[in-house]
Amino acid sequence: MLWDITKALFLWILDNLVFINIILSILIIFFQRRNPTAVWTWLLVLYFIPIVGFLLYLVVGQDYRKSRMFKMKEIEDEIKYAVRRQEESIYRRKLRLKTPEMERFQSLILYNLNTAEAVLTDNNDIRIFTDGREKFDALMEEMKGAKNYIHLQYYIIRDDELWKEIEEILLKKAAEGVEVRVLFDSMGCRKMREKSWRRLEKGGVEVAEFFPAFLGQFQFRVNYRNHRKIAVIDGRVGFVGGFNIGREYIGLDTKKFGYWRDTHLCIEGSAVTSLAVRFVLDWNYAAKENLFLEDRLFEIPEYERDGRSLVQIVSSGPDSKYDSVRDNYLKMIQMAEHHIYLQTPYFIPDQAILDSLKIAAKSGVDVRIMIPCKPDHPFVYWATYSYLGEMAAAGAKCYTYQNGFLHAKTLTIDGLVSCVGTANMDIRSFQLNFEVNATIYSERTSQKLRDAFENDMLHCQEVTEESYRQRGLSIRIREQISRLFSPLL
Repeated sequence: MLWDITKALFLWILDNLVFINIILSILIIFFQRRNPTAVWTWLLVLYFIPIVGFLLYLVVGQDYRKSRMFKMKEIEDEIKYAVRRQEESIYRRKLRLKTPEMERFQSLILYNLNTAEAVLTDNNDIRIFTDGREKFDALMEEMKGAKNYIHLQYYIIRDDELWKEIEEILLKKAAEGVEVRVLFDSMGCRKMREKSWRRLEKGGVEVAEFFPAFLGQFQFRVNYRNHRKIAVIDGRVGFVGGFNIGREYIGLDTKKFGYWRDTHLCIEGSAVTSLAVRFVLDWNYAAKENLFLEDRLFEIPEYERDGRSLVQIVSSGPDSKYDSVRDNYLKMIQMAEHHIYLQTPYFIPDQAILDSLKIAAKSGVDVRIMIPCKPDHPFVYWATYSYLGEMAAAGAKCYTYQNGFLHAKTLTIDGLVSCVGTANMDIRSFQLNFEVNATIYSERTSQKLRDAFENDMLHCQEVTEESYRQRGLSIRIREQISRLFSPLL
């Protein structure tokens, strides 16, 4: 019976394909505000590969009326007041940064305040993790000391040995009376079994699913995923960066990925409050609660470490009025005077970012870009490689990381300002996913990230203009096909 219905539906779609394509074309052009390049790409897909194109549009092309689905999540009046107060300080030139070199970045601070409500905090201690085992050991140690609450938010959680370690701590702390909440993305965690979540809930852990699938594990909705990775413990310490929860992230899946090279931050200081608010906003949407009524979640604790780094937490997503994460990247690139160090697993920039990087390289700025040497998503990788070749031709120094898989999302300029978080340098992170980055105004932290980049260069192969020109025919074909679809990736 089901087969007959499926067959009849397929035949109906086939018979009416021209009409369906016309309707979809009208919807794309007139009823969805899209980048013109993406519009033309979808029209070509629907015209040249009608059946496959139709299915692709169902999976990744729909807008889903995001303005209705993701209503703007309001931040409390106190935070808005802090933003307005800092804006006034900048306009009246009352804001004084740590060093004279930092003064030229006041326009970047102001922009992030205006577009992302990103409050500038100045008392943060920052630890950088580039190894997954070290990062998760630090996270679990902090969780063991939790007295009030543990909030975890990850795009991917795998039911493996790493999760078992974390789960044991979460259940133990919940039994001690600590409030424990786990927020996961439905797409990223589609392989997790339902009984794993039930086991947590039975042990007193609250669980919420972001943007759940219609049919169990069968997830049609590829767009609008929550790609953030945030952990907040007692409002005192927070983690943000590229590591998800899974065995490959601690180097236990070397056969497929090799060593997993990523970057993650542990922050102690006032910026943790911004991470706490970001988690609560997402939790309120997914769990249909209002944790802002719980004052204890936002009490300012005493900090063990006496930090001095300035930090803004910048986030954006389909619910945002501005592409704040993308714009923060763009403005940083445009403000660079000496060097730009960029690490990203996916390098599919929009035209403004691509042009800004080229202009910087041609203006004498030392532009260095590092990507992985192997794909985890082939289409995305070969589009990335094509853009890397374009940057090499513009005079940038380009590298492919050979010691495993590079998943770090870091941007450092002039050894003064850095950005670390969850957002890749691609259209998906800029417009389609929910992302969060920490922008850090600190020479000390920026120098550490620069040192990490230069250490990674020892494990890289440089892609020069000449070597890129000598790539084989098969690579050229893969690049051309992938580049054609890059507005959709």
